[in-house]
Amino acid sequence: MATVVSSNYDMFLYFLAIFLPPVSVFLKRGCAADFWINVCLSILGWIPGVIHAWWVFVFLTRMIMKRLI
Repeated sequence: MATVVSSNYDMFLYFLAIFLPPVSVFLKRGCAADFWINVCLSILGWIPGVIHAWWVFVFLTRMIMKRLI
């Protein structure tokens, strides 16, 4: 199975997700449902927002790789 190498921009988004989860999801997905879900989760608590942001990054990367392969 091929390994996925993150770009510098993706690494920046991972670190940004620690401090501002909705901003990092907005930069990755735009003003889509993922962004609003992350805003709601971040209001409920910081940790759910961070977990969701990282899940969005991993899920999106896997979906892109499945389409390319």
